[in-house]
Amino acid sequence: MSYPYPLVIFDLDGTLVDSAPDIAEALNRTLEDWQLPRVPEATVLTWIGDGVRRLVEQAFNAAGSDIDLARVMPGFMRHYEACLLRSPRLYDGVVPALEALRARNVALAICTNKPAAMVAPLLAHLGVQDYFKTVLGGDSLPERKPSGVPLRHIADAFNVAPGAALMVGDSITDYRAAVDAGMPVALVRYGYPRGLDLETVDAVTVVDDLRALPGL
Repeated sequence: MSYPYPLVIFDLDGTLVDSAPDIAEALNRTLEDWQLPRVPEATVLTWIGDGVRRLVEQAFNAAGSDIDLARVMPGFMRHYEACLLRSPRLYDGVVPALEALRARNVALAICTNKPAAMVAPLLAHLGVQDYFKTVLGGDSLPERKPSGVPLRHIADAFNVAPGAALMVGDSITDYRAAVDAGMPVALVRYGYPRGLDLETVDAVTVVDDLRALPGL
């Protein structure tokens, strides 16, 4: 049985992987390095999605700090790497969905704003690296989501028109990237929407579990 989309591109954090506790811990260790108070994980969730520099920038702005981020980022990246495999988990339904799509000869890729060097170890740790033919990180190209450039880049690599592929994400960043790329988008309810109204958004589907995705 054929699938409507020959290529499905997934976001990573908040879509395939629950990594918020580890990202929050890395951020809080960085704040502590600069004698700033820790912040709740729920607050960090509202900052995830636009890349690590923007994440740190928002945290330090919220703390009322004007420390030069160029001085902060090396320490953050050390903590980020140290916390990367601390407690990440795949969301329920991820592996069955990937298996079902692969069985229907759908090409699978990842487009994330996570630094590229952090993606491969995470996928290997979770045992899902072999599902994806292409993985693009937030620093793989000059532009990252919400620009549509990374999505169009992946589609071009597979000789698939952007309008024929499907982006699967959880946030307003993913949605804006898909719109900019001219790519249909499916969204999950359980991630980090960051202001995206999942009840009114113009999406192919909004799902509670990725196992619903192969049924499109």
